[in-house]
Amino acid sequence: MKKLVLVTVTVAAVIAAALIPSGPPVEAASPGFGSAISAVARPTWQTDDSVNALASAGNVVYAGGLFTRIRPSGKAIGQGEAIRPYVASFNRTTGAPSGWAPRLNGAVWAIATSADGKWVVIGGDFTSIDGVPRNRVAMFNAANGRLTSWNPSVSYRVSALAISGNTVYLGGSFGRVAGTTRNRLAAVSLNGALLPWNPNADDDVHAIDLTDDGKRIFVGGGFTKVGGGNHYALAMLNLTNGRAYAMPAAAAIPPPTDECVSRVKDIDTLGNRVYVANAGSGTGCYDGVLAADATSGKLVWQSKCLGATEAIKALGGWLYKGSHAHDCRKDGSFGDGAGIRHLLVESTANGKFGPWFPNTDVGGTTEVGPLAFASGGNDLWVGGDFTKVNGKPQQGLTRFTNAAGGAQPARPAAPKVASPARARTTVTFPAVVDTDNITLTYTLYRGKTKLGTWTRNSYPWTRPTVATFTDTGVKSGQTPSYHVEVTDGRSRTKSASAAVRVR
Repeated sequence: MKKLVLVTVTVAAVIAAALIPSGPPVEAASPGFGSAISAVARPTWQTDDSVNALASAGNVVYAGGLFTRIRPSGKAIGQGEAIRPYVASFNRTTGAPSGWAPRLNGAVWAIATSADGKWVVIGGDFTSIDGVPRNRVAMFNAANGRLTSWNPSVSYRVSALAISGNTVYLGGSFGRVAGTTRNRLAAVSLNGALLPWNPNADDDVHAIDLTDDGKRIFVGGGFTKVGGGNHYALAMLNLTNGRAYAMPAAAAIPPPTDECVSRVKDIDTLGNRVYVANAGSGTGCYDGVLAADATSGKLVWQSKCLGATEAIKALGGWLYKGSHAHDCRKDGSFGDGAGIRHLLVESTANGKFGPWFPNTDVGGTTEVGPLAFASGGNDLWVGGDFTKVNGKPQQGLTRFTNAAGGAQPARPAAPKVASPARARTTVTFPAVVDTDNITLTYTLYRGKTKLGTWTRNSYPWTRPTVATFTDTGVKSGQTPSYHVEVTDGRSRTKSASAAVRVR
């Protein structure tokens, strides 16, 4: 066979290289996808309005929000509905609902489950459950679904919850708990007693989480004072007296101005790291994610995408992000004009984007997209105000798992072929995108003859790299046919064939 000549081509390739973050892509070997979970959405029941909060315990996922009805995947509103006023639970394996159906008279904004899976606590705007008074917070027995006697009575909205040991931590917009002054933060024991813990935040709290060892508690929101000092949007607090520790990473969140206010919307801890999500209320405000050491409070890394980040979840070496990211040029990635990416994943090591690119739309009253995440360890449940997932109708709730296979690479276009000279052809074709892989392997064939195999990196927001091959293994008068096959290591797609008569 005559020599095969490979030439890397075109301005498109140069542009793409400039848009892809420096260094090799952050990707892990797995059964068809590169991060902890696939980008393929699994069948899951839907809601008729926003899901604001999610939590998991064992094989159950609890959802709360503005919805009042749920329905099967693929069904339109009104088809096959079941009544679920503001709260519901689902089987983690099947995505189907349970029979748990308490009737609330107001929205749910927060849910937490105990580590032993015995208790489920919900918070929000409601004042009764099944006709029983429960002011903005309530506890259920997870085993039988029954409302417990736990009843601290909160004066206004509860929008953040965490359970650690025998203590339930509350955050929100309230000023009193159990008839006692507690400004936006409080702690209540599992037996219902209000505890002395009183950090006294001067503005709303949207997020609470504790370290895995239960030694530190992190709170986030729109406050400027908490724990006895000046702390804007983020603080690390003492579990005994509510005083704030030094947290240098909080300085990465810009202080508020008349034009720009950035609030912490979600916090997630894993190991000795704490991850913090922000949403800004003005043009160009900080909307990004930061990672900090959970003991020293020092900044480890920070991403600065524009487009409010509402939900984050750390799974192994990956941090999943729900936002409406539209400009990530400060992170060396896509800018305005590349479309909004509502679901992304970042490396927990350095914040670089990893190989996970599903997407939702926006809808409902908030028009944000994803609003809440939960995981049982091998899956990611996503709640929000969306009506579509990966371009298909699916409202309010969806889930992604680590089921083997993942998404397939997009089908490559038929190559463009020409014969510019005697006994010579040129074959040109672009790279494609796989929604849960970055690095793909391409093979070019002339008929059944393999001409070459190589790898290329591609992202949904970059122009595809274009490769041109010069094939000198043909003879004048022949009409060879060429096609391309691409694989992610498990799935393979094949282009249509294209032929040319050799000069």
